[in-house]
Amino acid sequence: MAKEKAVKEIEDLPGIGPTTAEKLKASGYETLDSIAVAVPGDLAEVSGMSLEAAKKAVETAKQATTLEYSTGAQVYERRKGLGRISTGASSLNEILGGGVETGGITEVYGKFASGKTQLGFQLCVNAQLPRDKGGLGGSVLFIDTESTFRPERIESVAKAAGMDANAALEAISVVRATSSDQQILAIERADKTVKEKGIKLVVVDSLMSLFRAEYPGRGALGERQQKLNAHIHKLQHLADTYDLAVYITNQVMDNPAILFGDPTTPVGGNIVAHAATTRLYMRKSKEEKRIVRLVDSPAMPEAEAVIKITPNGIRD
Repeated sequence: MAKEKAVKEIEDLPGIGPTTAEKLKASGYETLDSIAVAVPGDLAEVSGMSLEAAKKAVETAKQATTLEYSTGAQVYERRKGLGRISTGASSLNEILGGGVETGGITEVYGKFASGKTQLGFQLCVNAQLPRDKGGLGGSVLFIDTESTFRPERIESVAKAAGMDANAALEAISVVRATSSDQQILAIERADKTVKEKGIKLVVVDSLMSLFRAEYPGRGALGERQQKLNAHIHKLQHLADTYDLAVYITNQVMDNPAILFGDPTTPVGGNIVAHAATTRLYMRKSKEEKRIVRLVDSPAMPEAEAVIKITPNGIRD
């Protein structure tokens, strides 16, 4: 009697060959887990399989996948191994619990010229530093949706950190996205680049700019939020799978319902609010000073830090 083939990849499932597997992956079914929870009819539609073949593939995927349980103590031990990127300012590092951590999404929102992109540049440089100097010893993927990436700024920040400026720039892979579809594809296809180049930080500057431009009005809100939800979950998937940090900047609007106090509200609604592990609100103060408020974090209390943007980067 022939021994049954172990199911480890999508291609190992009954009725799924390389061509069908490519169709499934192109539609977002990239793992056995995603097949196990799929609706057979949806699989059949996107792959061209028969409904019966799709049902068999789903059932086989369920039997091949396992769900691991961990104790709180085990989770705590794993969290001790998370990396953190220094922001360049000790006060900001402190309210973040040591810096921008891997395995999660850090969102910074604020008005234009508040310093969101400048903090992103600092993280692009610091991520390349060794761990004992506040970095992760890795490369960077920068998704530029607003034409904000400035190599000159990276050069000055890198030199101030005692790094070779050209080497620092070579370690940053930049994608200029001019549509939300390009932005989504840049992240959907990032796995290969992350593995080949040792990416430890993904920057999206900014997350919502293209989505706001392409999906205006309430009529397009549902489609926009659905695409945005899948996009930001892929970012979290990258953070989990490769133990990297994700830094996203976000635009704001004035909430007319707030009559007293600061009406500044981040865009993106509840999808972005729930998806971001850590949320920071950055606003301008006098001269080069910026006030950064920790709005939401699963581990740290609300707090504020005062930083400044200098020619050498972010400082206390």
